[in-house]
Amino acid sequence: MEDEGITLRLTHDQAFVLSDWLHQVMLQSDDLEGIVRDRAVWSPIYAISGTLDTKLSEIFMADYAERLSAAKERLRVSMYGESGESAAADGSAAAAPQAHRAEERGSP
Repeated sequence: MEDEGITLRLTHDQAFVLSDWLHQVMLQSDDLEGIVRDRAVWSPIYAISGTLDTKLSEIFMADYAERLSAAKERLRVSMYGESGESAAADGSAAAAPQAHRAEERGSP
């Protein structure tokens, strides 16, 4: 069977926030192996990170931190319906998006 590619669609904000998180995990941790123990997972992680890095001009902008903060806030509002980190920070199941709550129950 030939290895077919998979296309993922992310909003620009999702891509930006994911890129930052991957950077934190991959480059600022001296222990990627301690975080992701299965080296087979590294291949897709590097592929996703590299693709994001080539598509996001924000990573080179002087106001990177402000843009990242704004993107995170927009994502929180779109997922949790409220501003601020309180919805995600309390860790309650009620704050989790509907899809995540379904997974917790074992629903498809």
